[in-house]
Amino acid sequence: MRLGANVSIAKTGLLRAVEESISYDADTYMIYTRSNRGGPARDIATFNRDEAYERMAEHHIVDPVVHLSYLVNLASVKPETYQYGVEVLREEIKRVSYLGFRYIVMHPGSHVGRGVEVGIKRIAEGLNEILDGTEDLYLCLETMAGDGSKVGNSLEEIAEIISLVKHRDKMAVCIDTCHNYSYGYDIVNDFDGFLQKFDDLLGLSLLKVAHINDSKTPFGSHKDRHANIGRGSIGVEALRRIVRHPVLSEVPLILETPGGHYKQEIALLRGLTQDLPEDADDKGESM
Repeated sequence: MRLGANVSIAKTGLLRAVEESISYDADTYMIYTRSNRGGPARDIATFNRDEAYERMAEHHIVDPVVHLSYLVNLASVKPETYQYGVEVLREEIKRVSYLGFRYIVMHPGSHVGRGVEVGIKRIAEGLNEILDGTEDLYLCLETMAGDGSKVGNSLEEIAEIISLVKHRDKMAVCIDTCHNYSYGYDIVNDFDGFLQKFDDLLGLSLLKVAHINDSKTPFGSHKDRHANIGRGSIGVEALRRIVRHPVLSEVPLILETPGGHYKQEIALLRGLTQDLPEDADDKGESM
């Protein structure tokens, strides 16, 4: 399995992310290259890319992932919001290509009261405006929890978006255990059934990234509240089965849990410890 976490790029950029991942005994990692609060993005040439790759090779860290800013909303019908999303994603593709990463994970978007079908068509329009087919990476649409006006909650919605994209060979999917369980996919008792549905609708070759989070809220709650591993309604045993599934053996598995307990949670998922984080954040968080 390839286990890692959402890590920092403070000060030394990619080198910071790699050193933090090494401290967690991780095999992979995820970063944001820019702030979710907006403003200009930091110069990607200052990320110490080459030194970071040397450290990655030394510690067998592979297939890192970039998560797109939450401020991007291609589903919006507001011209200024939509255009901002197009510009940021277009720029992010160039930044991630410079880093040499293969995956950008993105939330599909929020229709903000205009309806799912409107949102789906708007997202596809944005992706068709951005992608020209020469990209050397995948845009991974993340499955959502069904909260608010988000688009891409069901596998059917994700499949419909991708079907409308001209360069669909550049598209892929990121699943999220918290989101999937909260939406109503029983990944605790029937993860194989979930994967079969994924295969039927999308093809398992499109499953490129997985977010591994417990859920603060119960099954089918339609709420996006991440909990620490073993502190939520999914539970550590189910999550251990999921991360060990053969289909996910070469997929980057990324933790986005509260409180920064990643080293212990990675060990917990690997079966190297039975101890849950003692001071885990019971509030949970959305991502």
